[in-house]
Amino acid sequence: MSRFLVLVLLFLLCLSHLSLSAVQKSTFIVHMAKSQMPESYEDHTDWYVTSLKSVSDSADMIYLYNNVVHGFSTRLTADEADALEKQPGILSVLPEMRYELHTTRTPSFLGLDKSADFFPESNAVSDVIVGVLDSGVWPESKSFDDTGFGPIPASWKGECESGTNFSSRNCNRKLIGARYFAKGYETTLGPIDETKESKSPRDDDGHGTHTATTAAGSVVQGASLFGYAPGTARGMATHARVAVYKVCWTGGCFSSDILAALDKAIDDNVNVLSLSLGGGNSDYYRDSVAIGAFAAMEKGVLVSCSAGNGGPSPYSLSNVAPWITTVGAGTLDRDFPAYVSLGNGKNFSGVSLYKGDMSLSKMLPLVYAGNASNATNGNLCMTGTLIPEQVKGKLVLCDRGINPRVQKGSVVKAAGGAGMVLANTVANGDELVADAHLLPATTVGQTTGEAIKKYLTSGSNPTATILFEGTKLGIKPSPVVAAFSSRGPNTITQEILKPDIIAPGVNILAGWTGAVGPTGLAEDNRRVGFNIISGTSMSCPHVSGLAALLKGAHPDWSPAAIRSALMTTAYTVYKNGGALQDVATGKPSTPFDHGAGHVDPVAALNPGLVYDLKADDYLNFLCALNYTSTQINTIARRPFSCGTSKKYSVTDLNYPSFAVVFPEQMTAGRGSGSSSMKYTRTLTNVGPAGTYKVNVISPSNSVKVSVEPETLTFIHMNEQKSYTVTFTAPSMPSTTNVYARIKWSDGKHVVSSPVAISWTSKGY
Repeated sequence: MSRFLVLVLLFLLCLSHLSLSAVQKSTFIVHMAKSQMPESYEDHTDWYVTSLKSVSDSADMIYLYNNVVHGFSTRLTADEADALEKQPGILSVLPEMRYELHTTRTPSFLGLDKSADFFPESNAVSDVIVGVLDSGVWPESKSFDDTGFGPIPASWKGECESGTNFSSRNCNRKLIGARYFAKGYETTLGPIDETKESKSPRDDDGHGTHTATTAAGSVVQGASLFGYAPGTARGMATHARVAVYKVCWTGGCFSSDILAALDKAIDDNVNVLSLSLGGGNSDYYRDSVAIGAFAAMEKGVLVSCSAGNGGPSPYSLSNVAPWITTVGAGTLDRDFPAYVSLGNGKNFSGVSLYKGDMSLSKMLPLVYAGNASNATNGNLCMTGTLIPEQVKGKLVLCDRGINPRVQKGSVVKAAGGAGMVLANTVANGDELVADAHLLPATTVGQTTGEAIKKYLTSGSNPTATILFEGTKLGIKPSPVVAAFSSRGPNTITQEILKPDIIAPGVNILAGWTGAVGPTGLAEDNRRVGFNIISGTSMSCPHVSGLAALLKGAHPDWSPAAIRSALMTTAYTVYKNGGALQDVATGKPSTPFDHGAGHVDPVAALNPGLVYDLKADDYLNFLCALNYTSTQINTIARRPFSCGTSKKYSVTDLNYPSFAVVFPEQMTAGRGSGSSSMKYTRTLTNVGPAGTYKVNVISPSNSVKVSVEPETLTFIHMNEQKSYTVTFTAPSMPSTTNVYARIKWSDGKHVVSSPVAISWTSKGY
């Protein structure tokens, strides 16, 4: 009898679970085929409402989209979503995605301080508006000072919205707009706790203020973080205007809010959009950022996105749509050395942004956190794992991993430790990222960490101290590709080389919020006007600001032309002739790491030639991917049919780089034979008349690269000339990847494109 009751209970539990899952609601983005609206409706909104109510009487629209999407967002059960998707005129009903943020010296490092004559008059750039989708803005930052700015551009159609701790008076002639989008967030996670987070454009996190001021902050004299990186802080485009769209909250950034912000940004007439956020990769017709970016591109808006912080693992990129400019991260020629001096007389290099009120000039007892804890993960210095009696007054060695780096310092301080040495593990190698810890601390690489651990076990009374050296300039080699910077190949379309470019993203000084300290920890009561942080979140706004400069200099250039100028003038060789390095390997980086190379804004202003693209070129590219008309309509927001008689090829997309993929079945089992692939490109003259000659640079003889014709002559501005590149590979490649560069030069301009050649079993 008891067994029977147990079975009945289990059955009822399963039944209740199924019932709950059937009624549980989630947020969906509904894409409508606006051209298919029945004639009985005068307004598309009425049609949307009727379609929604046909599957759910209780469902309401969260957002109505007009620009980036034809459709709306709403809450539905899975069954209701399926039913809605089957209705006439519904292109797709896609589940909401959650995205995450990709968390002074820079202008001079990029040559912006010494090259003012090369750049357009400030009046031209002051008409350019940079829109930043992030965690909001701290309007009191000195980087938003509007002294010397003229009237707000007549093209601006946006607003400065009021909310918690924020009013329209917080905007000015520099920060001309601020909006916030929380409906999607609140629909999923509940009301925002306004005692902890401002339901307004105000930035309580710091990330948004940092990215906005990096892109287009005003000039601020005497900026620093606790005396580190002293000097003048300035954004890339100091005279450009800033419009902020807060889409990221404590629980993340939701696609329904991001689409609403992009929708408004297009209405507001921004010229550049900067998004330092990303999520998991998915096909372009399912990716809200890719869909929104396409609409922006059609309106002439360049969209710059961070590549992600998933490096050095391959295939770790975010934001890989070809109409998005995807930015990886490199280092500056600046460092913040803080050496670990051991009791045996040996010194080891580290980095730090905080030495405390008093220097650790005397030797202190050194202890490994793993030996001062009863927890199995005590070495990681996680909350509550250290034994105070064993760390009080000592220098504590913690291993990196799991919890945030700055939190480890907080744990050591709470346990009574006098200082901390944070050691990288295998996951991070010897790349050093500085932090403003809550106590005197330094970060060391994996190799150094192992050496210090060896010293700890070699003697009975190990001691150490930290020697803080402040700010050091002229570090070589620089830049190098940051280890955390996400890498290719492109997981969605391997024939599109990503990232596009790298820019400074390590230890970047920029404006900060007054709501939290530099660590972002609740227990950090320090307040700073500027902070130094790292990530592709920091490299992305560098390129956004540089794009604004180019837009000011060349108002008629398309987003593709601006990206092309930045890519074809990027460098991959140091002034001494050495190849750009990857800090993760200590070896030369590849196009899968750095894309076209490191940005060179002065050269980008006068590229000579550009690879231009229009919206239909991208749609032809989608045809080459065998997208259905419904999938293409989801992105394009209009009917577009792939011609049955036309041959489409992803190799014909007029991209400024080449990713050549030889399927293994094309090469396997053919003895000494070879296979060929052809790529077509078209160059547009944006400079003086000239004759350009091609030069193929390839360190490997395993793949033959031939260009036809080898000479292109341009007479008129905007004149176009095409060429074909043939890649011939052996049947059995001797190496995994081959890299090359194709350079066109008239003696004054060099138009350079990276080439990455690989073999895959995917069968493209």
